[in-house]
Amino acid sequence: MQDKEIILIGGAPTTGKSTIAQSLAKQLELPWLSTDQIRNTMRVVANKDKYPNLFNGGLDAETFHTSFTASEIVDKEVAQSEAAWLGIKAFINEDYTWPNGFIIEGVNILPHLVSRDFGDHSNVKAVFLIDRNTERMRKVIYERGLWADARDYPDYVKEKEMEWAALFGERLEEAAREHGFPLVEIHKNEDDVRRVLSVLKAG
Repeated sequence: MQDKEIILIGGAPTTGKSTIAQSLAKQLELPWLSTDQIRNTMRVVANKDKYPNLFNGGLDAETFHTSFTASEIVDKEVAQSEAAWLGIKAFINEDYTWPNGFIIEGVNILPHLVSRDFGDHSNVKAVFLIDRNTERMRKVIYERGLWADARDYPDYVKEKEMEWAALFGERLEEAAREHGFPLVEIHKNEDDVRRVLSVLKAG
């Protein structure tokens, strides 16, 4: 595992993690995958009673977002990330499919988890994306949706998604600084990938 180049990209929803990962994959000639893929695979095989944080309790979008505050939703996202991290960490440690390495991106990449388990691995590099443009966030949430397709649930739920996604980003930025990981502010232009590559090479 020490010979592989492993890049982890974290960030709040709508920050463009997949777009950055895809561009980096082309430039570095590395495959990439999302924590969503790993988490969804885990959900197929995991025991719901043993790993409840992997699941949303069977609630629909409206019930979920009216039952919890934005802060509570962020706490649930962190708990889900910690549960999903078991699979992500195993993939990083045990994958033999891609001998040259790979890129993993997603909201389940959190600074305290990376620091705890891979802080002393020089070949594992993490970067966290932030986007302070709330109107850009709103546009993505209203057009694409976070819970599901934006057309499948009402706009007042999307406003709650705006609230918790922004709070998630604030907490992520604070944690990244605490653990010494680079932050890249995203502007959704061609310069984003260059700046991400720059901080990865500097690390």
